[in-house]
Amino acid sequence: MDQKKILIADDNENIREALTYLLEDEGYKLSLAKDGAETLKKVKEVHPDILFLDIMMPEINGYDVCKTIKSDPSLKDVYIIMLTAKGQVAEQERGKEVGADEYIVKPFSPMEILTKIKNILDA
Repeated sequence: MDQKKILIADDNENIREALTYLLEDEGYKLSLAKDGAETLKKVKEVHPDILFLDIMMPEINGYDVCKTIKSDPSLKDVYIIMLTAKGQVAEQERGKEVGADEYIVKPFSPMEILTKIKNILDA
């Protein structure tokens, strides 16, 4: 079975490290990005199965990154989970409008992350 690929895109190093720590023992191939421009580059390079995408990032925000990915026919199958401190309903609706598949508000539960990944990849 192919090793599933996950890209973690967040400008907060603590979030990147926490998700790396949580997911590396689960057997996923992980890639990291710290800003929107790097995220777009990495998505094209590794074509992840799942992208955890922060909204408030330098260079290009998460909404624009999501919209760019979902408008590219070769990348539109990347499953995007917005992972952000912005939990207002309007923010979640905007995420869905630009193509986000799911929305998780920080702080998040490690079990919630693992369950979501399993459900997505087993679907």
